[in-house]
Amino acid sequence: MKALPVGLPGVLILEPNVFGDARGFFFESFNSRKFSDLTGVSAGFVQDNHSCSSHGVLRGLHYQIRQPQGKLIRVVAGEVFDVVVDLRRSSPTFGQWKGIHLSAENKRMVWVPEGFAHGFLTISATAEFLYKTTNYWMPEHERCIRWDDPDLDIRWPLNSLPQVSEKDSLGLCFKEAEVFA
Repeated sequence: MKALPVGLPGVLILEPNVFGDARGFFFESFNSRKFSDLTGVSAGFVQDNHSCSSHGVLRGLHYQIRQPQGKLIRVVAGEVFDVVVDLRRSSPTFGQWKGIHLSAENKRMVWVPEGFAHGFLTISATAEFLYKTTNYWMPEHERCIRWDDPDLDIRWPLNSLPQVSEKDSLGLCFKEAEVFA
């Protein structure tokens, strides 16, 4: 496995070593020791999540202001445009975002450390999205920033308005959002 920086401190694309032949493929999707060596993080994952979304569904931008979560993300069916936004006020990349295409085909994973908002747009007919978290979901600490915030100016690959949940449609603007120190 190799780690590729994306330009936001701590966020990494992880590319597994895939072994394939006429029968199919095999790869190690998680190894605690290798993960720690690549990221410098001894992540104790406590929760695995699995979501399925149809084309045009946009989820996010989510984060937990208290009991923040690090997330190891991958797509096992379909393709998404995955976005992370740096919410660490002390970071030189505060308020900056990166978008990464994740798919079942490219088998890439993304490590999103604590202090970032996260969201994704399904760009295939459907997509199944898996992620491990370093902390439990705490709805009372969950926050949401609008996906279409003009200050963030995220360039989602959209041809029409996305489908968003009611909760996500009520997200705050970046200027009004609680952020990390």
